Amino acid sequence: MTDVGDFFDDMAFAELYDHFNPWAACDDFYLAEAFASGGPVLDIGCGTGLLACRIAAGGVAVVGEEPAAGMLQVARTRPGTERVAWVESDGQSLRLGQMFDFIYMTGHAFQALLTDADAVAVLKSAALHLSPNGRFVFETRNPALAAWRNWTPDLTTEAMTTEGRVQCFHSATYDPANGIVAITHCYRYLDQGRERIGHSRIRFIDYDHLAGLIAQAGLEMTACYGDWDRRPYGPDCKEIIAVTGLPSSP
Repeated sequence: MTDVGDFFDDMAFAELYDHFNPWAACDDFYLAEAFASGGPVLDIGCGTGLLACRIAAGGVAVVGEEPAAGMLQVARTRPGTERVAWVESDGQSLRLGQMFDFIYMTGHAFQALLTDADAVAVLKSAALHLSPNGRFVFETRNPALAAWRNWTPDLTTEAMTTEGRVQCFHSATYDPANGIVAITHCYRYLDQGRERIGHSRIRFIDYDHLAGLIAQAGLEMTACYGDWDRRPYGPDCKEIIAVTGLPSSP
């Protein structure tokens, strides 16, 4: 499904993920959508399981799918993990034999699909698991805002972890030929005098490109938001949040 790279597959990096990606407005958005659906819910690319476990704690049945072994190891140690059915799989080949009223893919996981073929395969897989009136919602960053320009070594964040203070920064290289950004993630363990470096790649596509992929997958975009407050998408919005479903019967 994704170019997970050593950053997502290595448990040492996975254990740091939540420290630098805490609960945010996107999680509130998907949590509300999941509760409104009543479930069952499928989380494609569930990462460390933070959101899936919160949904399950609210009494909604959740399946969490994740291709990166390191992330899934963290998810399985999280409090409340027993309430979630975890599945290690890539999104293209996911076949659960179960239908869901709400499917989501967050954390910009869609951007780890580096080709149209991979993206359409995952979207088709979601469609196969979607109940007739269900919704599949996911987001991708708007390339017009060129977020990668801000991923520079001089922009650092610091967190207290089980291994002491850790400082994080990134560098990124954008390839305009294919929209792929190669990211180097650097973590400095300030109390130990060492650092770890990981790598990942993500792809940026625009609204029209995304709409075409959704149509190819046999889905219908019913709404598109530009931010987590549900404002309508516009060319200056930072997010492209696609709300999709199965086409209505003629």
